[in-house]
Amino acid sequence: MKKIAIYGKGGIGKSTTVSNVAAAMACMGLRVMQIGCDPKADSTRNLTGGQSIPTVLDILRRKGDALLSDFVVEGACGVFCVEAGGPVPGVGCAGRGIITAFEKLAELNAFEHYEPDIVLYDVLGDVVCGGFAMPIRGGYADEVCIVTSGEMMSLYAAANITQAVKSFGKRGYATLRGLILNAKNIDNEEPLVAQAASEMDTQILYHLPRDPLVQQAEAQGKTVTEAFSVSSMAVHYQTLAALLLKD
Repeated sequence: MKKIAIYGKGGIGKSTTVSNVAAAMACMGLRVMQIGCDPKADSTRNLTGGQSIPTVLDILRRKGDALLSDFVVEGACGVFCVEAGGPVPGVGCAGRGIITAFEKLAELNAFEHYEPDIVLYDVLGDVVCGGFAMPIRGGYADEVCIVTSGEMMSLYAAANITQAVKSFGKRGYATLRGLILNAKNIDNEEPLVAQAASEMDTQILYHLPRDPLVQQAEAQGKTVTEAFSVSSMAVHYQTLAALLLKD
């Protein structure tokens, strides 16, 4: 089982990237689990027809306990979808919510039950507090990738995440694989990100071009792999998926 945590600033297209990669991997015949680690709980919407699924924390609040069947939903292409969820808005700590969700997944032996070949964690990267750093420091993920564009705030967030990964990496936890450039088509975008990657002592793992098919697929509540399977953008996600699967 390979476990990859994908971080990025809010709004950078991280969840879109993760769900498209998950669908591409599943279409290769792999058993894939995608775990959304954002209190907005919208990581898996493109795999579930645009519908929200019950979150781990929602189920725990409602029932006091949970079964795997309460919150693991099989989405498009057979991807197993999980949303950690978050606290009631204005009350509680979102990071602590992620920790609680991870503890429940472990308690219920989720990985042993579903036996995924690959687990993708979709993690908010604006802050890297204890809860949001859980995939890095808790032994849950083997590798970390960061989705970014050439925008300064996106690169700033990527630098913060890189610092956290390298700090934990010294203790034998997850290692940084590289940056995924999700293009916004700003001036000199690739050279800007390449320079930032060099300063972070990492690499651009892949360059995803901007393509209107991504938004068109999302409007249908689908991934590009599902909605436009023979498009060039679908090939980009397939190529990225294959790259991430390599050791």
